[in-house]
Amino acid sequence: MTMQPIFQQALGPAWDRLGDVIRRHYTMTPFSGDYVCVRGTMNEVWHAPWAALLMPFGRLFGALVPHQGTNVPIEVHYRCHPDDANLYWDRVFHFPGKPPFHFRSHMEHDAKQGSEVIEYVRFGIGMRLAVSAEDGAVVFRDMGYIWRIAGLRIPLPLGLFLGTASVEERPDPADADHFTMKMLLRHRWFGDVFRYSGRFHLGPRLGPQ
Repeated sequence: MTMQPIFQQALGPAWDRLGDVIRRHYTMTPFSGDYVCVRGTMNEVWHAPWAALLMPFGRLFGALVPHQGTNVPIEVHYRCHPDDANLYWDRVFHFPGKPPFHFRSHMEHDAKQGSEVIEYVRFGIGMRLAVSAEDGAVVFRDMGYIWRIAGLRIPLPLGLFLGTASVEERPDPADADHFTMKMLLRHRWFGDVFRYSGRFHLGPRLGPQ
């Protein structure tokens, strides 16, 4: 059992090629109860008009942000649970005039996956993500969807409807404690489906909460 942070496990030696703020961001020890919060502003949260058809499913699985806006305040809470090796995320979007919207998920990695992690939302629905270090940034690329049930991982053809996702977090050269991020979900035929981007300040890592 390794006690390395989950993305260090996935990246191996490439972990050292990440920018300092990105490494500090994710230096959270499995089974520790470590906690980090980053706060920032989403410059844009956008989805294509037809993507409204997907929102009922997104709400069911807790996977899609249903609102749009600019300059949207956000905080993201990261936790390592004392009882497992996973990394838990709670993204809290503050759209004006609406209750805070939570997008919760967790990421898992095991030695058999190499540089791949799986991000799970509700009901065992997961997205396989290849992790890489590129010019100091951590980059995640969609490798397909799965459904985990009864110990099995069943491939799901959700990419036919949703498209392919990519996410990056990149050090901000103007400030050692800030980073930028962007997420893009793009369909090969229909173009951009979802996208958001923003800038964040990294708070201190805390012990068990």
